[in-house]
Amino acid sequence: MPMLKTDDGVSLHYEEAGSGTPMVFVHEYAGDHRAWEMQLRFFSRRYRCIAYAARGYPPSEVPSDPNKYSQDRATDDIAAVIKGLGLGPTHVVGLSMGAFATLHLGLRHPGLARSLVAAGVGYGAAPGKQEQFRAEVDASIARIRAETMGEFGKTYSRGPTRLIFAQKDPRGFAEFQQQLCEHSTEGSALTMQGVQRERPSLFDLRDGFAKMTVPTLVIAGDEDDPTLEASIYLKRTIPSSALLVMPKCGHTMNLEDPDAFNRAVLDFVTQVDCGRWENRIPESLAGGIIAAKK
Repeated sequence: MPMLKTDDGVSLHYEEAGSGTPMVFVHEYAGDHRAWEMQLRFFSRRYRCIAYAARGYPPSEVPSDPNKYSQDRATDDIAAVIKGLGLGPTHVVGLSMGAFATLHLGLRHPGLARSLVAAGVGYGAAPGKQEQFRAEVDASIARIRAETMGEFGKTYSRGPTRLIFAQKDPRGFAEFQQQLCEHSTEGSALTMQGVQRERPSLFDLRDGFAKMTVPTLVIAGDEDDPTLEASIYLKRTIPSSALLVMPKCGHTMNLEDPDAFNRAVLDFVTQVDCGRWENRIPESLAGGIIAAKK
């Protein structure tokens, strides 16, 4: 079973397929490395693809020390995968919790990123929503410890932003739910406590995003309401970004509509690799529809 060590000594499991330009996939809180299977099958025909399980997600190590879990740790773990496998600048694709870490990689380790895809990102990040988000997280942590993930996963998987997945693809949703219920109770609680609860708001990182030049694609599902405002904010703030809103899609768009997701990401990374992804034209930010008089 392939494993690598992070800078602070935690073992991470990863799976690899294909060859060529590297692409790393970073999963959401309710997923793990298996959630990217349809992406690995598609992109490994053209790219060297790596999906890894975050710390706290077996078969990766589950540290018992709460200090081993944070937004910075999650970000540095992406860097550890890229450096540990000698990938060089890499296309990094993150979903939700993984998308937060992916954006932070662009802020803190831009030299490691060839491009960034941030999908389903922004829950709890909107102004005035952090306290509500933290209260929800605290309640969830208590339930995880009381019920175990085997039970709590059945509830968490049916959150409002995932109902469209269950409606569209009951078979795929059942697989997603089963994998979620297999997660470590301890790892899930500590991840929610250290990474989810304490992560900074995206809106507090405006200055860094405004200077970011790594090509970035933001993807939102139109039925993933808590991420829409943040996705528009990222599009307006990151000069090297574009925004895609996927119709009739919730939080787990790579599983809900893998063909559309894969094609969109492929088009994006192809433009990046051929040097055709450019920053936003400054004049397009004027806020009107009529060109200014010269």
